[in-house]
Amino acid sequence: MDEELAASIDRRLAERSLGRDRLPPGPMSAGAAYRIVHDEALLDGNARLNLATFVTTWMDDEADRLYAETFDKNMIDKDEYPSTAAVEERCWRVLADLWHAPSARHAIGTSTTGSSEACMLAGLAFKRRWQHARKAAGQDASRPNLVMSSAVQVCWEKFCNYWDVEMRLVPVSEAHPVFDGHDLDKHVDENTIGVVAIMGVTFTGAYEPVDRIAAALDAIQASTGLDIPIHVDGASGAMIAPFLQPDLEWDFRLERVHSISTSGHKYGGVYPGLGWVVWREERWLPEDLVFRVSYLGGDMPTFALNFSRPGAQVLLQYYLFLRLGFEGYTAVQQGAQDVAVHLSRAIGAMPAFRLLSEGTDIPVFAWTMADGYTQTWDLYHLSDRLRMRGWLVPAYPLAKNLEKITVQRIVVRRDLSHDLADKLLADIEAEVAYLDRLESPMPREGRRPSFHH
Repeated sequence: MDEELAASIDRRLAERSLGRDRLPPGPMSAGAAYRIVHDEALLDGNARLNLATFVTTWMDDEADRLYAETFDKNMIDKDEYPSTAAVEERCWRVLADLWHAPSARHAIGTSTTGSSEACMLAGLAFKRRWQHARKAAGQDASRPNLVMSSAVQVCWEKFCNYWDVEMRLVPVSEAHPVFDGHDLDKHVDENTIGVVAIMGVTFTGAYEPVDRIAAALDAIQASTGLDIPIHVDGASGAMIAPFLQPDLEWDFRLERVHSISTSGHKYGGVYPGLGWVVWREERWLPEDLVFRVSYLGGDMPTFALNFSRPGAQVLLQYYLFLRLGFEGYTAVQQGAQDVAVHLSRAIGAMPAFRLLSEGTDIPVFAWTMADGYTQTWDLYHLSDRLRMRGWLVPAYPLAKNLEKITVQRIVVRRDLSHDLADKLLADIEAEVAYLDRLESPMPREGRRPSFHH
């Protein structure tokens, strides 16, 4: 009997008695098990049409081959995999140089499972450094706080919750749609361990002006003596700004910036499972947070929340650094931004919509309904209609104080071509025309925002 046919029959027989929530009583053929799981995955959406996610959904054939060759490497086992450990260090030194550290040799950094872990490590460094300073001065160190925008990503809420830090949110408003240092003196005090600035707000893709936030903190120090550092959450923008906005001062060119994090698996171009955090100088990472691992007679500092984790993504990051270089990254990111601007201009020209951002910071933009356009449908309806065509374009409310405004957002990655973008525009136009023909409002019951970070 043909092997594939046998596996298909085996699969069908196995499915009849297979309990989904308990271990099967006995083994089945590899082919049958593969087919069952393969069929489950068929129900997922098409990754290339998912315009909600920032995460990389495509790499080239050589990267896929390298991934398959190295997926068994454990990043934490630096004694067994010293070459991978050396590549990890090489990568964060590349980033330190890219982000204008005064000396990549005197910087320090690490890979992580994503930018959320990287943010938490940066927050821990802030907290521990502040605790040391308070205790050395004989002052209370029990009430740390961290200041950030109310439009911050949820990982910072997790950090403050998990590590007992008061979360102080600077509200966004129509006058200040991003955190820009306005009224910052009302939110910081002697218990402030640091301020977070975002290079690419999740809701709209806009940069927060790190230089203005730093200037506000300079003024606060001049009047109060409080020396408060900045962490730049550059999940997306830290891999966009160096190439598309090279003159923008947001990184280690600002002395108040102590640390920067990014997602290697977003605009770094690597498959999911990789983040980076780099400190401007070793002194900003307290030594008592670092564990020392010896290998091949050398010394390797490690600082992470996870222990065992994949090393393949680190090797993929180095592959892309070599493969693309500065010019290649510039071309890739510019291509994504060109598509984002093309889409935003076309959507902004539609009478139904009003743009909130244009994709000119990171290749991400958002729009809302034009005032008074319709009472019969909203952006949730449009999101649902586009999902029927395979597109995932999320609709969601903005951050606190602006939550009455519902928006849609598109994230443009390198695998969204101009041709696909034009197909998306045609589908949006068709669905808007369909919704416009409705004579009464569509039901709202049971609808939930389809927003994804």
